[in-house]
Amino acid sequence: MENKQPLKVIVSGGGTGGHIFPAVSIANAIKKQHPDAEILFVGALGRMEMQRVPAAGYEIVGLPVRGLIRPLWNPKNIGVMKDFIKSRQMVKKIIRDFKPQVAVGVGGYASAPTLNAAYSMGVPCLIQEQNSYAGVTNKSLAKKASKVCVAYTGMERFFPKDKIILTGNPVRQNLLDVKVSKEEAIKSFSLEPGKRTVLIIGGSLGARTVNESVLSHLDDIRNSDVQFIWQTGKFYSDEIRRALNNAEPVKNLYVTDFISSMDNAYAAADLVISRAGASSISELCLLKKPSILVPSPNVAEDHQTKNALALSTKDAAIYVKDADARDVLIPTALKTVVNDDKLKSLGENAGLLAFKDSADVIANEVYKLAMEKK
Repeated sequence: MENKQPLKVIVSGGGTGGHIFPAVSIANAIKKQHPDAEILFVGALGRMEMQRVPAAGYEIVGLPVRGLIRPLWNPKNIGVMKDFIKSRQMVKKIIRDFKPQVAVGVGGYASAPTLNAAYSMGVPCLIQEQNSYAGVTNKSLAKKASKVCVAYTGMERFFPKDKIILTGNPVRQNLLDVKVSKEEAIKSFSLEPGKRTVLIIGGSLGARTVNESVLSHLDDIRNSDVQFIWQTGKFYSDEIRRALNNAEPVKNLYVTDFISSMDNAYAAADLVISRAGASSISELCLLKKPSILVPSPNVAEDHQTKNALALSTKDAAIYVKDADARDVLIPTALKTVVNDDKLKSLGENAGLLAFKDSADVIANEVYKLAMEKK
């Protein structure tokens, strides 16, 4: 930048991997384009970003901000509002000290006080919305944002049309640079190359319905010629280990609470069973992976169902309702994974919905805003 002044950006938001992965991907893209850029994250104390962001090599400041408690007249919300006001004051001090040219919000508790404070101090704001149904925080910030980067068409119902840029969702970059062969990937999970393989992922914490669907169909899995990689999530791992210890061994089932090498897991899989979070969907489309999506019913505005329908209506994924999953999920997977034509069409149609270079496109928009501020 002119005058040797480095690009300075605040990135805020988090709470789940679905917010954190895009935030880190955007930061990485900014650093790749502008190696001298300074990036400061602002997160919520006690949330996942406080560990994940430093692990990715970035500094983060935590705010005491929390979510509102339902019903809204709950007296505890007085404390929540006090924490919001305190967080906003903290951000104002952070902005005065750090002097960012742009603030980026990815959704989640921390982005509300951060972008509110940034806007009030004349710092241009960009928000990134991952879902096909906009989150409460981003909807409330839309008037203050200069630009809104979205992953789905039809977002004019939530945001001013002239601010919207269709960029897709940034995904974990290492997933695209897979060096391992399918055979090596399958072997890394102690399974047999040459056999059809289903990957089951319910998010980092797990998904109760998906896990119960597997446990109720162990016989079907055991008697099939298909093998499974099952990420149970840390939350359910002990209970599942106990259930499996009391059952007849299932040799074609690899069980783990958390998969650290998702690149290997995707490379091994012929079919993926997943929740319908925005980040997961973006990854499946970019990798052209056939999938069965089981939207979580426990998310705001049921946005995962809307995400899943955005794919299933285009034959880019199979949609299974959470309420039906215990009965039909595993039988559907066993039938689909041996159907070459179905796998091919699902994968190809998913690929048509993929956005490449999303993080780079968003990083460019961040830089343009910084230049305009100058």
